[in-house]
Amino acid sequence: MPTEAGPDHTAVRTALWRALHLRADAPPYVIEDEVGLRLAEPDAGDGDGDGDVDGNGEGWRARPDMDVEATRRTRASIVARARFVEDLVVAQAGRGVDQYLVLGAGLDTFAQRRAADAVAAGLRVFEADRAGAVAWKRRRLTELGYGVPDWLTLVPVDFEGDWWGQLVAVGFDPRRPAVVASAGVTMYLTEDAVAATFRHIARLAPGSTLVTTFLRPIEDVEPDQQEQLRVAQRGARASGTPFLSFYAPERMAALAREAGFRDTRHVPAEELADRYFADRTDGLRPSRGEELLVAST
Repeated sequence: MPTEAGPDHTAVRTALWRALHLRADAPPYVIEDEVGLRLAEPDAGDGDGDGDVDGNGEGWRARPDMDVEATRRTRASIVARARFVEDLVVAQAGRGVDQYLVLGAGLDTFAQRRAADAVAAGLRVFEADRAGAVAWKRRRLTELGYGVPDWLTLVPVDFEGDWWGQLVAVGFDPRRPAVVASAGVTMYLTEDAVAATFRHIARLAPGSTLVTTFLRPIEDVEPDQQEQLRVAQRGARASGTPFLSFYAPERMAALAREAGFRDTRHVPAEELADRYFADRTDGLRPSRGEELLVAST
């Protein structure tokens, strides 16, 4: 299982892929995020004597999971999902929704990069994660000078316990509309756990929105991407965080409707490609290995 001393390996890898997008892919960039790289400081203590305390070292690029060509479409999917979630949050905040909850926040950096948008909209951001990951992130934000503003609440939760009560105890108000994001989480949960989470969120005030990612079954993925997903599956199992759930889009939508959501919408990789990659000349496109569902109360 992930160490309690900091973020798990998947959170770090996702942050590094966002940074790799800026180094390996040509502009226009889908999202510009190097804050996660600075938080992760992947090359600190690598023995080269420079310390790399702010993540500016480039040794991390030699990691096998940062291979530029092998991870090309996975990297595109990661930046596309991040951009889609942020666009949705900003749009909903413009309509008056003033709470944003990130489940399994990891190295999410919306609050650091989009502070002006959050403040202008009067948005309260709640990031929920394991206690060790939250304590580590709070320390790193302080060390790097970002701090934790009063509109950002880092919430240590036990996802096996009363995590919903823990959120409410620190000020999250289920009687007010919210955007809830769960990116890169459902594959690590059983279907029962996913359904239980959906039921909690579906009881939020009318006007609330859930945006969640899900892994499609390997046989539903593009043939040239299936082996990459198998490699990721083996790596997850070896690190103690196995993939437990894969979903066809119809099943994910059915889970949301059964939980009580009023409307659901599948966001396929093709839609993300049309929205964020249409003008590219390098052929970069997201894979349909991981897609999104948007559900509203």
